[in-house]
Amino acid sequence: MEANNRSVVKAFIILGFSSMPHLQALFFILILATYVLTVTANLVIISVVKANQHLHRPTAPKICSSLTFLEILCTTSTAPKMLESLSEVRSTISVAGCITQLYLFFALGSIQCFLLVIMAYDRYLAICHPLRYPAIMTMWICTRLIRVVLLGGFLAPLLPIIFISRLSFCGPEEIQHYFCDAGPLLRRSCGDASLSSTLVSVLASSVILSTCLLTVVSYGHIIVTILRIPSTTGRQKAFSTCASHLAVVVVYYGTDIFIYVRPIPRSSSELDKVVSFFYVVITPLLNPMIYSLRNKEVKDALKKGLTKNTVFPKSWRAFRMVCG
Repeated sequence: MEANNRSVVKAFIILGFSSMPHLQALFFILILATYVLTVTANLVIISVVKANQHLHRPTAPKICSSLTFLEILCTTSTAPKMLESLSEVRSTISVAGCITQLYLFFALGSIQCFLLVIMAYDRYLAICHPLRYPAIMTMWICTRLIRVVLLGGFLAPLLPIIFISRLSFCGPEEIQHYFCDAGPLLRRSCGDASLSSTLVSVLASSVILSTCLLTVVSYGHIIVTILRIPSTTGRQKAFSTCASHLAVVVVYYGTDIFIYVRPIPRSSSELDKVVSFFYVVITPLLNPMIYSLRNKEVKDALKKGLTKNTVFPKSWRAFRMVCG
């Protein structure tokens, strides 16, 4: 009994990509640059939408601004620890901190899945039912949908997280990942974690597969409607926007399904780290570019704001002074 008590750990060491030391410097630069770009791009979009009240109609920019704010939270919940694990500093995290990071990661991921469904439904209404769109997707409806999404996202992972928080964790202290994901954490459990593992798998599969199905159905109707457009130019323009949205959906759901829609494996693999890198680092950068910067209203407002110095005015004036 004493041996077991002494083996219980209170903190973990995040190993990151320690098995690939020759690539750590490259990963550090790549993640840091991507993190800075993600936060900057999302802050610019949020500022543009907030500064231009006319963007609140139609509702797509409002959903985009919610999605961009979510991307900042998602990437910030994992990127600092990833960067720390890739530096020479020993990256440690307490058990409570690890479980908290896991909860935030699951909650924000669930919210992101729900928001992608709302975005797909919004595009479906705008393209397939343009005359009914203003009456159906009102600002009142949009605001309440976002509130429901936030509430549902934060409530969804509570049950498995409560069960995980009641587990004891034993050595070795190392977490074979660059953040506290469910698999690496449950593999450090002292006792039987099968119930917690099952709850995580059921939750993740339910959220990912249901939202993926709804999103694909919406875009399927959109594609059918686009094919009926008589104008070749109109079809090409619509397909261009639709294809970029689908690219993000494929990358995001493809990686999520690969990692989470399966029983949690007993051992970690480098492939899991590489695949999860896409939805942790890459998609938060792609989302603002695809869903917001390709939106005509947002692009026009951004150009107007930069021209008239209404978006980050002091920074923009300083940039113009330096660059001439």
